[in-house]
Amino acid sequence: MRINWNYIKIIVLLAIVSGLYAFANQRSNHKKISKLNIEFLGSENLYISHAMVNKLLIQNYGALENVPKEKLVLNTIEEVLQANKMVKSAQVYLTVDGKLTSKIVQRRPIGRIEGNSKFYMDDEGKRMPLSKNHSARVPIITGKITGQTLEDAYVILKHINGDDFLRKNVIGIHITEEENYQLKFRTDDFTVNLGGVDGLEEKFNNFKAFYTKAAKDKTLEKYNLVSLEFNNQVVCTKI
Repeated sequence: MRINWNYIKIIVLLAIVSGLYAFANQRSNHKKISKLNIEFLGSENLYISHAMVNKLLIQNYGALENVPKEKLVLNTIEEVLQANKMVKSAQVYLTVDGKLTSKIVQRRPIGRIEGNSKFYMDDEGKRMPLSKNHSARVPIITGKITGQTLEDAYVILKHINGDDFLRKNVIGIHITEEENYQLKFRTDDFTVNLGGVDGLEEKFNNFKAFYTKAAKDKTLEKYNLVSLEFNNQVVCTKI
């Protein structure tokens, strides 16, 4: 019987490759964590610190350095980090040199609620606790805080954050009642009556046109109330 040496060579080669892979995989699994590496993405303002993340991991897993890689379940570590109310998302992975790396995206506050309870509203409209580590410079929401008025406040805040002029100048939203919202500006003494959240784009465009002209005419200081409640109108009350 003629022996097919090429076929035998292929089998031997596959056996060697499989053996080397199994050996390397076993060594990799038994390799220990050399270092913890925590990275925050997309923000210089840390509402949760490196030390707080370390503490969170230690509370759940103990000291992770020198722990064999095979004992770690990366998905569960991600879930633990994402359970923190300051964290929007977390990616955890191991590098070839044994570093356990956590890349964290924080939640981003866009408003601060000052009612019976105090908290941030993030860019998804969810509640976010205040941080001892950093205080966000965002508009403060006061007045009649209810589920509906917070939903409306979120709609207003999204418009404010999407406009450079409003984001730089609006420092507060006061809720007198549902469908009646007032804005407070950073450098001006007048109050802006916004009314409800219907037609916000048009209301803000009308206001910016008024503001540009009044600033040019140097008449802004003459007003104490600017109303945007009426269709396509800016109604001003003088001091």
